[in-house]
Amino acid sequence: MSALLTGTPLAGRVAVVSGASSGIGAATAQRLAELGANVAVLARRKDKLDALVDSIRAAGGTALAVPVDVTGRDAVQAAADQVADQLGTADLVFNNAGVQLISGITELRMDDWQRQIDLNVTGVMNVIGAFLPQLSATAEAGRPADLITTSSIAATRILEKFSVYSGTKAYISHLTRLLRVELGPKNIRVATIEPGMVDTELPDHVTDPDATRLMADLIAQIDVLQSTDVAETVAFMTALPAHVNLTEITILPTAQVI
Repeated sequence: MSALLTGTPLAGRVAVVSGASSGIGAATAQRLAELGANVAVLARRKDKLDALVDSIRAAGGTALAVPVDVTGRDAVQAAADQVADQLGTADLVFNNAGVQLISGITELRMDDWQRQIDLNVTGVMNVIGAFLPQLSATAEAGRPADLITTSSIAATRILEKFSVYSGTKAYISHLTRLLRVELGPKNIRVATIEPGMVDTELPDHVTDPDATRLMADLIAQIDVLQSTDVAETVAFMTALPAHVNLTEITILPTAQVI
């Protein structure tokens, strides 16, 4: 996808991207920095974050690596404090960390269920809890404030063996609708982005052969999304005037129908 935005429409903003060590998170952090934001990147893999920060800085941007496991509430709060101390008050949070572990429910892979709940639900809530005070302060000061969370088309599609993963993503999509009721009147934009098939490392964690085959076939047969496609969409959402809130964006490869 060629870049659509030009200039530095995000100059002066402090962006936080979780799940930033690869894929959509890394591409979005890079793009937000290109558009002028100071970016804090959060993930567990410090080496990946350091490489991303080096890349952003080499291109003239400002970035901060914050290694953290978002499933730990205290650790995420410490990360939020570090961002405020070193970059300033966060006003753009891309709540993107997640994991996809597909299996039939009768296989009783309860460890996989719990891992998805811990990261896709608890991790998302930990990021919201830690950074919402900063977003609120930004909005109260009359500046744009964005909370965007990565969901999936699995939130609404009925896909065999996706039950637990889809359930966690349905939680995120509906949470967004509910949070808007509370935060919209406070001038905090709340949104979710629901991608279809993206060529990232996320499918690499899928061990079920049927699900693996489905994803591999999609990648082989159609022109699937790239991480940069999603990154450009997130950038567009945040660069809009503060009174405009794109609340739920579904982004699919043109040829994807399942």
